[in-house]
Amino acid sequence: MKKYMFLAAAAIVALASCNNASPKMDEQPATANDNATGGVRIAYVEVDSLMTQYEFCKEFTLILQKKSNNARNTLNQKGQALQSAMANFQQKLNNNGFTSREQAESQQAAIQRQQQSLQELQARLENELGNETAKYNEGLRDSLQHFLEAYNKDKKYDLILTKQGDNILLANKRYDITNDVINGLNKHYKSTLKVEAEKKEEKK
Repeated sequence: MKKYMFLAAAAIVALASCNNASPKMDEQPATANDNATGGVRIAYVEVDSLMTQYEFCKEFTLILQKKSNNARNTLNQKGQALQSAMANFQQKLNNNGFTSREQAESQQAAIQRQQQSLQELQARLENELGNETAKYNEGLRDSLQHFLEAYNKDKKYDLILTKQGDNILLANKRYDITNDVINGLNKHYKSTLKVEAEKKEEKK
């Protein structure tokens, strides 16, 4: 169970927590200087800012957090039930509460099945969370790739880099197009949560 909770937490942390910051709509990146880069036009996007300000990322983080919490609560309940059954079995065994050896073996087998069921549930929930995380990552890549392809038809950058942590040791802010990208992505993004809410309203 501890293993599941660790994996679930790691998955959420990997997506980054959302905040209330939003890019300034009137803030535009400076045009790359062709001469300074030997004729190559370069730009970069701050990944951390993208993850916390792009509505798709913020919403999917909430969705995964909810799924993780639900899974953890389910496993905790099943785990407590198993512990209670094991304690009850041990108490009856110590107090000679079984009328026969067969009865004790039957209850022990039931507990083993309960334990096996819990392990299978844990594996299934881990797999589901992993699939949801992979789905998120794929969606993020696709939306970013499609936006940049359209965006770069006019900008005509030769190279657009991702900046995260210290993978780029030094970069002039004039090449930062992060706000431009976030504004563009959010402009075209249709809220997943709003779509789900609309579907629920239609069913009423």
